[in-house]
Amino acid sequence: MKIACLLLLCLSALGQEVIKLYPGKAPGSENWNWEVKEFTPMPNNRMLFNVTEPTLTMYPAVKGKGNGTSMIVAPGGAFHILSIDSEGHDVAKWLSTRGITAFVLTYRVVKSNGPNPFAELMPLMKDFKKLDEINAPVVEMATQDGIEAIKYVKANAQALGIDPNKMGFMGFSAGGTLTMNVLLSAPQALKPNFIAPIYYYEKAVTGKEMPNASTPAFIAVAADDDLGFTPHSIRLFERWTAAKHPTELHVYENGRHGFGMRKNNTASDNWTVDFENWLRIRKFL
Repeated sequence: MKIACLLLLCLSALGQEVIKLYPGKAPGSENWNWEVKEFTPMPNNRMLFNVTEPTLTMYPAVKGKGNGTSMIVAPGGAFHILSIDSEGHDVAKWLSTRGITAFVLTYRVVKSNGPNPFAELMPLMKDFKKLDEINAPVVEMATQDGIEAIKYVKANAQALGIDPNKMGFMGFSAGGTLTMNVLLSAPQALKPNFIAPIYYYEKAVTGKEMPNASTPAFIAVAADDDLGFTPHSIRLFERWTAAKHPTELHVYENGRHGFGMRKNNTASDNWTVDFENWLRIRKFL
């Protein structure tokens, strides 16, 4: 891809490659003039908000372990924030050590007007209909960011040392919603080869086009999800199995919503063990 060199930047502090998904401002948000901000509501779990520039941060497979599999990781945060560590970078690091080249997707989110986006978001979490209405335009932008990410990874597969036919997409909460939107909105040639929506929210999924190719899915959620998303994962499992796509569902007894890579001494702590086993059985590891 000729523009790859123009899009590839280096974060010297982290030593990670950061790839801008668009050569200029992202289409549809050309007039956004605010800057991305960061805050840390709990130790070692940064949150990003006011994201205007979609990027991928690349974590290459650990040397000698890679087999060509790659994964795009979409953090959650109700399309208002991005849980960039627990549901992003920490996941990518874990995948990298197991031989998967991972890409953390930083996608566009709804603008926050103050220094604490949680203060603005929490009242909306009691009214998902209103939240969905506010989010709708940005969900479509984020979906395009996800499709653009797939386009980049597939187009540059050889240079990145990955197999364009072993590319997965996973996400948490809103990132899980984005995973399904990307899969069901992308052209057939750009649909991911496997997916892992984790405690995803189904009502903001607008994509309609099912994949023609067999697309394995790993689905996980906690039975005590405090946002009530457990049935969403169960319905997705039923839909995917009815369409004869290989599907595995894990409903953990406890773990609540947003467990990500955090260890909470709950049943959900084991999702990475189950996911690794699933990846191995599917020959993605």
